[in-house]
Amino acid sequence: MMKMNFKRHIFDELVQWKTSSNAKPLILRGARQVGKTTLVRSFGESYTHFIELNLEKCEDASLVERSNSVQELVNFLALKNEISPKDFPHTLLFIDEIQESEKAISFLRYFYEDLPELNVIAAGSLLEHTLKKTKNYPVGRINYLYLFPLNFQEYLEAQGKNNLLERFRNVPVDDIAHELLMKEFHTYCIIGGMPEIVANYVANKDLLSLPQIYESIWNTYKDDVIK
Repeated sequence: MMKMNFKRHIFDELVQWKTSSNAKPLILRGARQVGKTTLVRSFGESYTHFIELNLEKCEDASLVERSNSVQELVNFLALKNEISPKDFPHTLLFIDEIQESEKAISFLRYFYEDLPELNVIAAGSLLEHTLKKTKNYPVGRINYLYLFPLNFQEYLEAQGKNNLLERFRNVPVDDIAHELLMKEFHTYCIIGGMPEIVANYVANKDLLSLPQIYESIWNTYKDDVIK
């Protein structure tokens, strides 16, 4: 599977969240394979410490389920990762695939109440059903962001077409730039903005190699629907 880190415009909103005086736990929503995990890992590089839990992994899910409180969970993770409590303001805890655990979702309110100095981001897909049936849902104690596939501007940046992007942002667009932008936009409409698709196209410039990747992504969506 081809990986490529793209500049995502939502990254600036994560920075604003981090630097706010009241950074509540954040749920990053979005479909599978739009780049949520990659985005948070990249953002985690701005912290001194980064802890990741993936609740599709039995070990991580079990750790959450057997924890009696967020304090107990965080103390275990801090000890495991050699992190002192005094470093919590410089630590990001990332809980991926949080839709797999109602308990983890309900824990978010207690992160806000009991450990406000620790930044927490949770990510998940198809969260609507899980959120509705979660007891002790943390209303008013969490923030939300939604990540979509790459938009056209992000697509241009991914290809390194920064000069063309600047012309796109300059309204009205001149005739020469308009012709080139329309050509790029037609290609963008064909391939879409899913990161893996864009990464493959940027690397190979081959539209014929993309159907197999589309099918893989579609099979992932089908598996989610069956769940």
